[in-house]
Amino acid sequence: MGFLSNKNVMLEQHEESRLDVLRAVANKAAELGVTEDPDAVYQAFLDREDMGATGMTEGFAIPHAKSPAITAATVVVFKNDKALEWPSFDEQPVDIAIALLVPDGEAGTTHIKLLSKTAVLLMDDAFKEMVRSSNDADQIAAAINEKLEEE
Repeated sequence: MGFLSNKNVMLEQHEESRLDVLRAVANKAAELGVTEDPDAVYQAFLDREDMGATGMTEGFAIPHAKSPAITAATVVVFKNDKALEWPSFDEQPVDIAIALLVPDGEAGTTHIKLLSKTAVLLMDDAFKEMVRSSNDADQIAAAINEKLEEE
């Protein structure tokens, strides 16, 4: 089935800050039908951001939200048209966020699995290059689903 479809891939976005990106992803969650409360999802992102950097390296971030307002585990990919200030491990700005949204009840299982598999994906240079260079939502969604569904 997959955690994301091409509808979950937000290409050529024009946000001005990390908070704008998180708000856009929370609103996208409502559009995708995995929440009826985008404000609660946004707040869950903010709560997690307060705990430490979600920016990884080379312009990628993995923001994540756990909330009872989220009804199904979902991944949203957000590609911004410019790099934004974002606390990250390499202290570089971020232009691509792979956001994880997880229902509260799955916080210890699905959340950890998605987070670890996404972090492993971001160690794969070929994967990062494909996401960075592609404007094909189907291609990006398929590549992520393939990796997330591996046992």
